[in-house]
Amino acid sequence: MAEAFTDSARGNGRLVIITGGPGSGKTQLMHEFLTALNSTDARILTGTASAAERDRPMNLVGQLLRDAEAECASSHRTSTASPRPAEGRRPLGPAPQAAPAPAAEAATETLLHLAPDERPLVIALDDAHAMDPASLRTIVHLLHRSRSRRVLVVCATSGHFGQIRSAAHTELLRQPHRRVRLAPLCEASVGDLLAAQAGRALPAHVRGAYHRATAGSPLLVHALLDDSTRFGPEIGAPIAGAAYRQAVLSLLHRGDAGHVRVARALAALGPLARTVPVGELAGTTAAGTQEAVEVLNSSGLLDGHAFRHPTAAAAVLEDMDATARAELHDRIAHMLYRSGAPAAEVARHLCAADRVPARWGAAVLRAAAEQALAADDVERCTACLGLVLRDCADERERHALSVALARAEWRTNPAAAGPHLEPLREAALDGELSMRDTATVLRYLLWQGDTELAARAVATLVHAQSPADAQIVAEVEFVRQWFYGVALPGRTAQVAGADPRPRQTRGNGGGLAARVAALLGGEATDESAAAVAQALQGGHRLDHLNLELVAMTLLAIAHADRPVLAAEACDALLECAVQRRATTWQALLGAIRAEIALLQGDVTTASRDALSALGTLAPQSWGVLIGLPLSTAISAHTALGSYAEAGELLKHDVPETMFRTVFGIQYLRARGHHYLATDRPFAALGDFETCGRLLREGNPSLQKGIPWRSDLALANLRIGKARTAREWAEEQLRLPGGHSSRARAMALRLLAATCKPHRRASLLREAIDLLKTCGDRYALAQAYADLSAAHYELGEYARARLVARQAAREAEACHIESPVDEHLLQDPVRPEAAESEGKPAILSDAECRVAGLAALGYTNREISGRLHVTISTVEQHLTRVYRKLNVASRSELPSKMLEHRIPKLSDRWADTHSSAG
Repeated sequence: MAEAFTDSARGNGRLVIITGGPGSGKTQLMHEFLTALNSTDARILTGTASAAERDRPMNLVGQLLRDAEAECASSHRTSTASPRPAEGRRPLGPAPQAAPAPAAEAATETLLHLAPDERPLVIALDDAHAMDPASLRTIVHLLHRSRSRRVLVVCATSGHFGQIRSAAHTELLRQPHRRVRLAPLCEASVGDLLAAQAGRALPAHVRGAYHRATAGSPLLVHALLDDSTRFGPEIGAPIAGAAYRQAVLSLLHRGDAGHVRVARALAALGPLARTVPVGELAGTTAAGTQEAVEVLNSSGLLDGHAFRHPTAAAAVLEDMDATARAELHDRIAHMLYRSGAPAAEVARHLCAADRVPARWGAAVLRAAAEQALAADDVERCTACLGLVLRDCADERERHALSVALARAEWRTNPAAAGPHLEPLREAALDGELSMRDTATVLRYLLWQGDTELAARAVATLVHAQSPADAQIVAEVEFVRQWFYGVALPGRTAQVAGADPRPRQTRGNGGGLAARVAALLGGEATDESAAAVAQALQGGHRLDHLNLELVAMTLLAIAHADRPVLAAEACDALLECAVQRRATTWQALLGAIRAEIALLQGDVTTASRDALSALGTLAPQSWGVLIGLPLSTAISAHTALGSYAEAGELLKHDVPETMFRTVFGIQYLRARGHHYLATDRPFAALGDFETCGRLLREGNPSLQKGIPWRSDLALANLRIGKARTAREWAEEQLRLPGGHSSRARAMALRLLAATCKPHRRASLLREAIDLLKTCGDRYALAQAYADLSAAHYELGEYARARLVARQAAREAEACHIESPVDEHLLQDPVRPEAAESEGKPAILSDAECRVAGLAALGYTNREISGRLHVTISTVEQHLTRVYRKLNVASRSELPSKMLEHRIPKLSDRWADTHSSAG
């Protein structure tokens, strides 16, 4: 270009054509070239053509003349050379479609007059491909007249002159000219540009990402850089923001209107662009569509028929008028429907158009909603159903749509389902809904704590029409009584078929509820618990499971002394819920997992998981079930000694209706134990008494799993009423039916606290055995501490130290402070003959196991039962132990085992008899 200017300055007219795709840097190159000419005496005239003003004759030339007029205001030739009112400096008005030849001649003369012998004239025309025909003829005429003049004409074009096919256009290309072609930046050049901005070379994946998003368009690269460095100088993955959107629209509107329409059609179609006649949507021919696609590819917006970046497609659509955009999507939907496209694709455009075609729209949208829910796309499902519901006039159909919409929204936000289900209360009571839809409304009522209305509804549905309906009713009633712990309707006159016992669900075909009923009825065996856990393996299809029933099943397994099995099943379901983005499932299963950890004595995990679950849903979405994670978190923090944190949790607002359910009872129990830990025993006593009253008014069968009598015993002990405490503990132990090992162990511990030391030790050993069975290591640590204190009180100091070590071991596993005094954990002074740690073990494994139990006070018969060996074998082992340790009597065993530091007790034997079982 510099050489062309030098030639023109010598009197040789020159034409330079800069070609390149939109955004390739043509304007920037021209600007830098003209800036360099400012140091010369050249006269520079500039003009920019516009496709929108192509029908205004002499528009571009008029810009040149106005530019010249600003410099040569005193010249009168401008007004005679151009048919515009130059004196007023107003834009040209409407003019004939073809400028008369005299006007072009006059304009040419005026421009040539600006190129005197001593000063070269430079005419720079940007976007020359969009110039009006009259201006194009004038420029061609100027080139003819300036071959021996100091005139340089620089035209920046996209290499595509649209639909101009005039003789003058052909003549322009025939003129002697120099061509400057600007190709897109290669990936290495993009990397250089990024490195210049960052001050260092960037990784290959970063420059590759920028190049893929822009195809090397300098305009787009710079726009992405502006957005990506907006909040910091570091350059990472490209971020498409406001600057990128603006650059996209700038490139889009540089082209013809037909190109814009094609771009909009492609943006709306998305992946379907190659399967649909785009020209029909854009109002152009196949050739016109191909031309537009090529231009958009050269600009860096498209890669084939797809936009390189989703933000570009979004910007193109958002640039449209809302009505026009809706009309475009509506036309696409009709076109796809006629071609037999999948319902999901048709529905996507119907939702975008916000329209439901009369004959087929509702059916397509409902089919798409079902597919979306099966694919866990709740947002798409609710959009489709909401659109159908808006235009539906049939009342029964509206009810069914409302329930379907609520079921979908329930997965992620139960509070959002409320507005759809709330108006259907009476319809459910009046039998206007299907049984499945009625069950959904009842679940909502229970979730919100409206237990009385739910009970009335269940009572009206007892006589179901079909076996399938009967199973739905039985399942809802089962969940109502055993998960929510709600009182039966009309306790004095029960509804036929609403038997409160778990056996009432056995008629449901041996389903999940029947198996859970067996556990709740005290028939807990390894086989029955495994069978229930196996029934949950269908959890990969969450939509076919009742969430509340699943939660109750997991709790039933855990309370049946199988917390490890319950944890494994819960973890599998949680993983599935996370993968399927089922937020409500994640929240409730997370709360169940925290409760299971609490039952295992893992208070650290329980507190963490409970708080995580609590934050998964908004408080209003939890309904009465907020009591579950709250009570677990409060109990766990109290056990950890984090009383301030537990106090903050107690400040959470909870619904009043929660206290009509078992979750309110658990909340009161957790608060009561927090009161005990913070020296408020009378407040705790009040909470525990309320628990008892609520349980008696609700489902009394739940009492064996919620040991409120033991809670009362503990509170009475704290206020000095040992006799009352003993009565409550004995009443807890006398309850009919099966007990959980944990509840019985708790009662035994409290009963032991009211007894003499000798009797206390026996009760505590029984409690310890039960706690090992159920796996509660926190309670086991407390029980060991109690037993250590009992031995210490009896003067059995060596035995007290042995038991204290076990208490410390369990406390360490729970990440809590040791519940025993430090002096009990210190080794007594031992003779020098004591066995060193590096020497071989004195006792065999079998001898150590027998000696360890004997040292803890177990009789030979008890040892025989625990180790599954004969009493004779136990006696033989003890004989050898006495000889090896030089023990004369059983009472010397604890001190001798401590003296010799026998590792078996704390390692092999303790591992075998740990609380993990």
